[in-house]
Amino acid sequence: MKIALIGYGRMGHMIEACAIKRGHEIVARIDAGDKFDVKDADVAIEFTTPSTAEANIRKAWAAGVPVVSGTTGIDGQALMAEEGHPGLDWRSNFSEGMNLVFDFMNEIGMAVRKKGLGYKASITETHHIHKLDKPSGTAKTIAQELALFGVKGNGPDGQIEIESIREGEVPGIHTVTLDSDEDTIIVTHIAKGREGFALGAVIAAEEMAGKR
Repeated sequence: MKIALIGYGRMGHMIEACAIKRGHEIVARIDAGDKFDVKDADVAIEFTTPSTAEANIRKAWAAGVPVVSGTTGIDGQALMAEEGHPGLDWRSNFSEGMNLVFDFMNEIGMAVRKKGLGYKASITETHHIHKLDKPSGTAKTIAQELALFGVKGNGPDGQIEIESIREGEVPGIHTVTLDSDEDTIIVTHIAKGREGFALGAVIAAEEMAGKR
């Protein structure tokens, strides 16, 4: 598989190493200010900034190249819902472990709605000081997943509150607390590094390229 990397910072370098290890070829490495050329790629993997991501995605589409994007702080769901593009897999978090947490949140939400359980949710997310968006896209996704099933929080109109902490070089910690009069459930996902995000993005690119 031929991959174009859009964004060649720390995450881009990790994705490159992971992709090469899995037998893929990097045909373009595009960072800020570089010429944008992805025409030789089967798929582009985009990890940049909220202010540039949508334009990058649309440039790749214009070249007929599908995109895997992990840039948070954009409305990726709306972009995926658009018609006529070569393809987009946008996620707030590509970690396989975090996607298991998303699945678990779905199960909890379904059970709360079906059984009428009185849990209220809150979320705390901690990331490194370089992270641009706040709260994290992952925390927003968790809140949205729970809210879809009617799980509420203690915020205005039952909004699920998210506390954001920025410190050091923390890759990512997300804690979901579900509290009722009877008990408390706490689910925490701790990323030990960025390698899990890189692997998940490459796997998503493999799946995307296989659909073409």
